[in-house]
Amino acid sequence: MNAAVETESASGWGITNDYARLRDVLLGRPEYYRWVDAGPIIQRTLLNQEHTGIRFDLQVAMAQHSEMVSIYEGEGVRCHYIDADPVLHRNFFARDSSAMSPWGALICHMQLKCRRADYVTAIRFYQENRIPIWRYASAGHFEGGDFVILEPGTVLIGFCGERSEQEGSEQVAGFVREEGWEAMVAPISREFVHMDGLVVPLAPKLLVACVDAMEEWLVRWLRGRGFEFVEVGYAEAKNLGVNLVALGNDKVLSMKGSTQLNEKMRALGFTVYDPDMSMFTLGGGGVHCLSQALRRDAA
Repeated sequence: MNAAVETESASGWGITNDYARLRDVLLGRPEYYRWVDAGPIIQRTLLNQEHTGIRFDLQVAMAQHSEMVSIYEGEGVRCHYIDADPVLHRNFFARDSSAMSPWGALICHMQLKCRRADYVTAIRFYQENRIPIWRYASAGHFEGGDFVILEPGTVLIGFCGERSEQEGSEQVAGFVREEGWEAMVAPISREFVHMDGLVVPLAPKLLVACVDAMEEWLVRWLRGRGFEFVEVGYAEAKNLGVNLVALGNDKVLSMKGSTQLNEKMRALGFTVYDPDMSMFTLGGGGVHCLSQALRRDAA
């Protein structure tokens, strides 16, 4: 078995799982945030404004983001930040311009025009903090939300075509296999944007997932490897209900809108933090999209 399954990288940075205790997280600062047409979720928000009356409010967004940061800090998680940039006004969705692995950071190649250069601030962060960069996605567009470490030794990689493309996802899967890990590539519906809109690890062999929206063969593949599911209904999943962060020690950072999922997790014994993150979920990303784990305990 590859040594990275059991140990951290030599630098001390990196993750072998996405559910053990979170020690360091990469965030951004939404100082220049605004709603623009940047995919199916925010497009739905903008098209429905006449009926919902919901409008973007930067001060509310900043307050919601600050509450999320307070939860991380209250749990002893060290928060690091990508530099805010008026041109790269969505780079605070730190999940997508890079992806952390056991071997260092994967620098991604984003497809949206308004995010295509987010890699600049991501690379700057890793270089300035002496965090190893592992590989660069280059064969096609690939975004970090499609890189899901299910458990040590296994990565699930998605693509919807409008964000990550099959060519980029297959290249990244090849990088993973070269390290001795298993990688499975699967297509997803565009309305979920990234794989972390469908599947996110919660605990060993336990995934939060919108099973009804996943391909049947993929569900069989996961169950065949012993994974169980906390299932999320379509109504919550389409509003980023799956997009949560496991903090470790049976604690979870979820969101206020995921009421049914939050009840299920509490019934299983998890402590669930559920801040209102509506300015972000309506704008295309949940707490998982906002957060890139940099260091976790071994599984």
